Amino acid sequence: MTAAGVVAGYAVDAVFGDPRRGHPVAWFGQAAGALERRMWADSRGRGALYTGLCVGAAAGAGALVQRATRTRPLARFAATTAATWVVLGGRGLAAEGEAMAGLLDAGDVPGARARLPHLCGRDATTLDADGLARAATESIAENTSDAVVAPLVWGGLAGLPGLLGYRALNTLDAMVGHRSPRHARFGWAAARADDLANLVPARLSAMAASAAAPLVGGRPSRALRAWRRDAGHHPSPNAGPVEAAFAGALGVRLGGVNTYGGRVENRGMLGDGPAPGPADLRRSVRLSRLVGLAALAVSAVAAYR
Repeated sequence: MTAAGVVAGYAVDAVFGDPRRGHPVAWFGQAAGALERRMWADSRGRGALYTGLCVGAAAGAGALVQRATRTRPLARFAATTAATWVVLGGRGLAAEGEAMAGLLDAGDVPGARARLPHLCGRDATTLDADGLARAATESIAENTSDAVVAPLVWGGLAGLPGLLGYRALNTLDAMVGHRSPRHARFGWAAARADDLANLVPARLSAMAASAAAPLVGGRPSRALRAWRRDAGHHPSPNAGPVEAAFAGALGVRLGGVNTYGGRVENRGMLGDGPAPGPADLRRSVRLSRLVGLAALAVSAVAAYR
C-alpha cells in the first residue's frame, strides 16, 4: 500500500499540481517561521535544536500515522497518496519552466525577470535573455532533485516519516539554510542536514539524466563526462552533479557567475556547447519529467521490498 500510495500521489501531482489553497507545506513554513522568531540566536547549537524540533515534529507525525494505519491498508494508501502529493513539486516545476520559455520566446525579458523568482532566488534585474534561460535551466535541474527525486527516494525508503521529514528539512534549508548574516550560524545545521539527505538522490538524478539523454536529443556519454569533469566546479555537493549531468545531456553550457542578494558566486562552467535558449529550457523540462519517472520506479520498488 505504501508503494501504491507513492505512485498514486505522483500521479495526482502530475495531473493537479500543488493544492491551490491551504498547502500543508505553507502551514509548516508559517509554524517554523514563528518558532524561529522565538528561538533564534547567533548559535549553531540553537539552530541545530530548532532543526531537530521542526524535522522531528514532521517525521514524528508521519510515524504516528504510519503506525495507526499498520493494519488498515486502505487508510495507509490514502495517507501515503496525500503525503506524496503535497511534498512533490513536479508539475509546478514543469509549469514554471514552460512559462519562462514562453516569455523568452516572446521576447518579454521584463516578464521573464519577474517570473524567475518563482524558480530561484537569483538576482534577475541585470540578466538578459540568455542569462534568464540559463538560470531557469539550472533551477529546473537542481529542483528536479530537491523537489521530485529526493522526496520519492525518502518515501520509498521510510514511508510517511521519510516523505514528511524530508520535505520539512528541505523547507527549513530554503528558509534558514542560506548564508545571510542572520542565518550563517543558526541555519548551519539545516543546510548541512539537507546536504546529507540529498547526497544519494542527487546522484540518482544525475544517473537518470544521463540515461535519459537520448530522449531529449543528447548522449549519455556526454552527460557522464560533464558530470565527472565539471560537478566539482559547483559550490554545492549535490547541485553540481545534477546540473552538470543536465548540461551534458542537453548539450549546453551552464554555470558561471551568479548574484544572490548582492552576494556574487562563481560556479565555474558546467558542460560544453552554447548557452541554453528557450528550446533547451523546454528540453530540460522534458528531461526533468523523465528523471522523475525513473525516481518513481526506484521509490516504488524500495517501498514494496
